Amino acid sequence: MFEAADIVDELMAPAGRRDPYPLYERLRALGPVVRVDPSLVVVTGYPEAEEVLRAPGFLVADAALRAQYEPDFLDHPGQYLLTPSVLQRNAPHHGRMRTLIASVFTPRRVAALAPAVTAAVEGLLDGWADRAGDGPVDFLDGFAFRLPIGVICELLGVPAADRHLFRPLAADLTATLEATLEPDELAAADRAAVELADYFAALAAERRADPRDDLVSVLVRTADADPGRLSDRELIANLALLLVAGFETTGNLLGNALARLFAHPEAADALRDGTLDAGALVDEVLRHDPPVQLTSRISADGDRTVAGHPVGRHTGVLLLLGAANRDPRRYRDPARFDPWRFQPATGPGADPDRPAGRPLSFGSGPHYCLGARLARLEAATALPALLRRFPALAPAGPAARRDRLVLRGHRTLPVHLGPPGR
Repeated sequence: MFEAADIVDELMAPAGRRDPYPLYERLRALGPVVRVDPSLVVVTGYPEAEEVLRAPGFLVADAALRAQYEPDFLDHPGQYLLTPSVLQRNAPHHGRMRTLIASVFTPRRVAALAPAVTAAVEGLLDGWADRAGDGPVDFLDGFAFRLPIGVICELLGVPAADRHLFRPLAADLTATLEATLEPDELAAADRAAVELADYFAALAAERRADPRDDLVSVLVRTADADPGRLSDRELIANLALLLVAGFETTGNLLGNALARLFAHPEAADALRDGTLDAGALVDEVLRHDPPVQLTSRISADGDRTVAGHPVGRHTGVLLLLGAANRDPRRYRDPARFDPWRFQPATGPGADPDRPAGRPLSFGSGPHYCLGARLARLEAATALPALLRRFPALAPAGPAARRDRLVLRGHRTLPVHLGPPGR
């Protein structure tokens, strides 16, 4: 128990946040389910993590549960803004709201967005082609975040003139999702939460007066017609969540993917010439260096177990998704970056004898990420298009990691574009 606690402490420290993977392996050596202290269990195994994510007896930390061990969280807008959203609600409220929002992210609707995503990618690349000789650019600021911001804002109905506001606000707000939070980060999150709540309250009022063909109008209409299905607080919380989640994880996914492609030029070449399936590359990035590294649940009662390990009432369960995705019982040679492990069985380089199920990076069970299909579509569209348009794309200096563990990504990723290919 003491060894596990020491490793978890290292994981939360700056060095552990920069590179958590060696610490995951040290925890894994203690077993797939490890007790850290009487009130906390850590899970590193894939089947064990999936078991918890799917089990109804393990709850997210909703407002009622948080109030029992963190009574002052309601004093901070940054901590309570998202509590009425689907992210931090349990049954039956979670299902009530999720059914409504999920209608926007069905396979058919996401597939129908493919032409718009392609057009958005090409528009960003056209802009880069015009400045290809101007020196290095930051991939994150100039592309990785602009693409998903544009897509989710278009879905929501956020005016184009306002979209530049949201990356810094999202970065500040999502600090509250981290396992550790400094006072200055909490103050910035509070300011961001107030600004986001005010923005969406004003936008909802506009859509009440002038409905349009967008998600804000749909949700406003639902809230007005049936407050029991969606209250005003839930409306604002879910709009903020959709905006933040709609691009924060996808932007980090794109940055992590490009960093992996720079380190593995053979994969970049195969993606560029089409011999590597773009979806397979995205799934391997999600497995090998996921933009969401961990999540947590709380045991609802004292009769819970995880892989036979008893878990007492209100015990926290820390699910290390980044570790579960490298479980050697699930994936062969898991520390190796190998996008061909997800290559369709009929594709070049595929190994039909080693099927690989998708990683847990978007979760599993009732809280599976609503935007997973859209994130995959955006990444699978953007990465091959980027490499084909700029065949000489190369790093322009070291990439700077964000000091985050839960939402893992880069702060900057400077690149040389080189001459455009077409």
